Amino acid sequence: MKRRLPWGAMARMTGRRALAAVPVLLAVTLAVFAVAEASPFDPVKAYAGTAGLTASQENLDQLRANLGVDRPLLTRWWDWLTAALTGDLGDSAVMRRPVAEVITERLGWSVLLAATAFAVAIALGTLLGVLAGRRRGGLLDRAVSSVAYTLEAAPAFWLGLLAIWFFALKLGVLPAGGLTDTASDTVTFDQVARHLVLPALVLGISQLPWFFLYVRQGVGDALDEDPVRGARARGLSERTVLTGHALRSGMLPMLTLVGSRVPELITGALLVETVFSWPGIAAATVTAATSVDFPLLAALTVLATAAVLLGNLLSDLLYGLADPRVGFDG
Repeated sequence: MKRRLPWGAMARMTGRRALAAVPVLLAVTLAVFAVAEASPFDPVKAYAGTAGLTASQENLDQLRANLGVDRPLLTRWWDWLTAALTGDLGDSAVMRRPVAEVITERLGWSVLLAATAFAVAIALGTLLGVLAGRRRGGLLDRAVSSVAYTLEAAPAFWLGLLAIWFFALKLGVLPAGGLTDTASDTVTFDQVARHLVLPALVLGISQLPWFFLYVRQGVGDALDEDPVRGARARGLSERTVLTGHALRSGMLPMLTLVGSRVPELITGALLVETVFSWPGIAAATVTAATSVDFPLLAALTVLATAAVLLGNLLSDLLYGLADPRVGFDG
């Protein structure tokens, strides 16, 4: 008899998490404005550019008033928050465009890169983890584990530069960056796919060690459990034992890793996007931070925080579905 999915319990957990996320997001946005207030960067001079070097103090003060940065911190934060709740994220002072338009234009490319990289990390990590976990201490296990531990300490931007040097400059088989070819004025599927290969592989490989090590440990421990030994004693094939018993038990710990890797995935994506000139939110984030662009910086920070909270919720839901003993009401 098939087990019914506990939709009600899942909905209750999702509702509780949504309510708990509200004060977190409020605190994060307030912290963004507080940090920006203490920043040595002057948003007025960043907005004025070179013209600000020769502008009079009176003109700078007028520009400061027009931008609203002369008001108290809490006033600016509250005005931004109440407007954001109505869907108005304000205007980016540096990019001189609506914040919603900037995010909408760039978010899709960041999601494409992160999703592809996550798929690469999970697929390769699971495959290598299962193969290594079957025979811990073997040649494959020692070799892949050594590479995984090395990759754990390798920064994503360093892997990106190394990939550009080898695949783009030395072999010339893949483009070094961007979204399309230099001479192209249109975005085509083929060009995007070719330009996506290197940044997605670099970002995915930077996340792979954790998935590999979790699956390797989980599968290896599951193969030593009594139910698996009993299955072998009953004459079941090694493939059936591995896929029907050990793999399911061994994969459970990895489900909790999905959510915990989201912050690292976001950080890595920012570095990889910068190295490969990928037109995602990385450039906007850097510009907003260095120019103290309050509306854009707050919106991007809320977006990143929401992604982390959703990742944690997703991992808990997946774990509850995979292991009924855990449940959703705890």
